[in-house]
Amino acid sequence: MTATARNTTARRTSTARVITRAILPLAATIAALGGSIALAGGALAGTTPTAPAAPAKPAPNCTVDAKLVPSCNILWGAAAGGFSDTPRDEALRTWEQKSGRTASVYHTYHRGDEMFPTKDEIAMAREAGKPRILFTNWKVGYGAKWADVAKGKQDARIDKLAKYIKANYTDTFFMAIHHEPENDVSTNTGSGMTAKDYAAMYRHTVQRMRANGVTNVVFVMAYMNVEKWNNSSWWKDLYPGNDVVDWVGVDSYVNSQPNGYHYGDFNNLMNRTTDKNVFPGWYNWALTTGKPIMVAEWGMYECRTKCSPAEKAKLYGTVLQQLKAMPAIKAMVYFDTASDQQGLDMRIDSTRESLTAFRKVAADPIFNVRVR
Repeated sequence: MTATARNTTARRTSTARVITRAILPLAATIAALGGSIALAGGALAGTTPTAPAAPAKPAPNCTVDAKLVPSCNILWGAAAGGFSDTPRDEALRTWEQKSGRTASVYHTYHRGDEMFPTKDEIAMAREAGKPRILFTNWKVGYGAKWADVAKGKQDARIDKLAKYIKANYTDTFFMAIHHEPENDVSTNTGSGMTAKDYAAMYRHTVQRMRANGVTNVVFVMAYMNVEKWNNSSWWKDLYPGNDVVDWVGVDSYVNSQPNGYHYGDFNNLMNRTTDKNVFPGWYNWALTTGKPIMVAEWGMYECRTKCSPAEKAKLYGTVLQQLKAMPAIKAMVYFDTASDQQGLDMRIDSTRESLTAFRKVAADPIFNVRVR
């Protein structure tokens, strides 16, 4: 999903778990091993779906801490209605009904001088019987260069939002600062848009928010997962530093078209690489930060040309089994749209088989987390 395409929608801007389930000693062993269980690449074969879908009640023993990290299991959420005029809250409720599970994370997008969380977003977060954690993306430098933000030229914008948050919303929520920056990086010295300029912009924004007394925001660094960027010499310069990053996130997609671009399973979605010696795979890299990992956007494209309706269902069928090898993933947030900027369909119900397979994923108790 490119940054340019996101600017065409009303709320959309630019393109961790350690399972410590007390009843499963094996899972505790996996958690203790941490990064040693990381996947080596992105080409493992998928497995088939298992249990039938059925909404599950939150497990009372899985809760979130001050940084929204679940004590066990994985947060489950979505950004629904992408690239459409459907209000995001309406789209999410429809998506929840289709998937069979209430989202614990509600993902929205903002830019520039927009004030958020909005009243509608707050209402969704505090809905009786269906509490949700807000996850907002903010393009603070909208209309400006990253270097200018870092120099304080957008401090009035940052200060205004900080004041708004303190006055209107005290619950803890996620915020990604200018997600997917790779597509916007310039390698030209003095452009104000280098990878190092991005890191400086991110640092300045977080530090100023904190200096303004904002204590309820959990900051997310959200990457793309495109090999040409991951292999770039400047890619590592994007990281702003562990002191200003609470979670690391990735926006990543796979294609269900056999032999198509990024055709693959969940391993491919998280850990693809053209050369492990150049880039070890995004999940493997993320482990080195020591931060909880969020799949901040994920999805599976329907076939562009005619193929078996079982193809996409087969890929959904790899998710649960392959997640077991990625214990640092603590949150998964689906991106659902009928047509992205390339006209590709990422709806969970693009076919009957797709929806059946997705509901089996959603129904798994690994996503039971009590957020309030």
